[in-house]
Amino acid sequence: MTLNFAPDMSEQSIQRLPIHDATKLTQGGSLANIQLGDQMYTLRITRAGKLILTK
Repeated sequence: MTLNFAPDMSEQSIQRLPIHDATKLTQGGSLANIQLGDQMYTLRITRAGKLILTK
């Protein structure tokens, strides 16, 4: 598989991005609240193992 990077992101900068385990964010459940400034978002792990982020 070949990965294509956005023009402004080098492979080195991609490797330095933080990695967060979604199951740890949800503490083993399927939902977590994520706050950004004064906005609250909900992260959901679906039964199919996909992530959905909603406001």
